[in-house]
Amino acid sequence: MHSTDSRPIALVGLMGAGKSATARALGERLGVAAADLDSMIEAESGESVARLFENPGEAWFRTREGELLAQALDARVGVVACGGGVVLDPRHRALLRARCRVVWLEVDPAEAARRVALDGASRPLLAGAPASDRLSELLAARRALYEEVAAFRIPTDGRSPGQVADAVLAALKGAS
Repeated sequence: MHSTDSRPIALVGLMGAGKSATARALGERLGVAAADLDSMIEAESGESVARLFENPGEAWFRTREGELLAQALDARVGVVACGGGVVLDPRHRALLRARCRVVWLEVDPAEAARRVALDGASRPLLAGAPASDRLSELLAARRALYEEVAAFRIPTDGRSPGQVADAVLAALKGAS
């Protein structure tokens, strides 16, 4: 990757990794538009992600997430905050690898659980077990997929979104 790489930055990782807040910070630092796929789906549907997982369901949600990812990339956004499960679909992974500089925001499941509890949003994938346990399971299931798409890995534990954004920019600059 060289410094003329103008592909957008796509952030992947577990819920609670700080993808949305880091995307906003990156957009501000770079002076580019940032898109948050979960927020886009909520805005267009008028429903929360949790409600959409109930009806029309997770399969619909994942399909729509991929469509919005492609739309955001076609609109030339500079930064994309992806949903934690965007990597589950092989087509989404191929799109991310081909068209983005993908950064995996790594978070310890216990830290992610603490952050998710603080934001107060309903998280359907955390139902039925302690959040840190479910997040550990999700990380175990998705780790190889995050590794497959990500060119960079940035730890987020103990860092503010601004500090994470700075670390992302430093990693990208170091690769140029």
